[in-house]
Amino acid sequence: MFAVQGRLALAALMLLFAPWANALVFAVNEGVTYRVPLEEIRGRYALIAADLSKLLKQPVTIEPVGDYTSLRKGLADKRFDLALVHPAHVSIEAIKGSGYHLVAVTKGFQNYSANFLVRSDSPITSLADLKGKRLGAPDEDSITSWMVRAVLRDAGLEPGDVKMVYTRYQDAVPFFVENNLTPAGATAAGSVIKAWTAKGGKILIKSRPVPIKHVIAGPSLSAEEIAKVREYLLELNGNDDGRKKLEPTKWSGFEAYDEAAMLKLGQWLGL
Repeated sequence: MFAVQGRLALAALMLLFAPWANALVFAVNEGVTYRVPLEEIRGRYALIAADLSKLLKQPVTIEPVGDYTSLRKGLADKRFDLALVHPAHVSIEAIKGSGYHLVAVTKGFQNYSANFLVRSDSPITSLADLKGKRLGAPDEDSITSWMVRAVLRDAGLEPGDVKMVYTRYQDAVPFFVENNLTPAGATAAGSVIKAWTAKGGKILIKSRPVPIKHVIAGPSLSAEEIAKVREYLLELNGNDDGRKKLEPTKWSGFEAYDEAAMLKLGQWLGL
């Protein structure tokens, strides 16, 4: 009798947890050069995950991923069914090499550009003037630094012509320039750029824009499922209920973007 009851209890537990064994994993990365506590992220996307669970008829769990090494590994292993990826170069790598597809990009981040900062009294007037000098930039593997290196390459500067000085966070870059640790710095953070120019700092040049914060879908999702997710995301900001679900994420919505055009940007970045 006890053996029968034990088997029944085990069966009940299996039924209870079976759906979660097949849960879809939605990885969320909001960059490495911004100060975003990982523990906040699950709550931010909880309402969207609940909707996607209903839409895809499978539980969707949010998995915050703070570093690019873990992010790349999860994408390469195809462990993430969906992912919101801050750095364009990492999502492009996953599209090129791991069978992912671009679902949408985040509104307000389609024109992300690296701005080269110099002091108001700087004698530097062109990128050529940086040859033999130091340039402050955020994390070496940040999308900003990838754009910076592409801009320097396009200007005819060889690797090593400019000594790159990397720091973890975007908001540390102006400190380098203000205190003459580097004669120039590069950042793509809007708030940092705004504060810099408000104090009289100059923008030497800005890079071509690259959309960031991509939503990508893995090969575990069918074309039909990807289309459903895309439609859901694109319509989120079209009504009050959707805007309330977006509010915790701080994004204003999502827009479609051509995958082939994104891959071309990857070529420019040097991928």
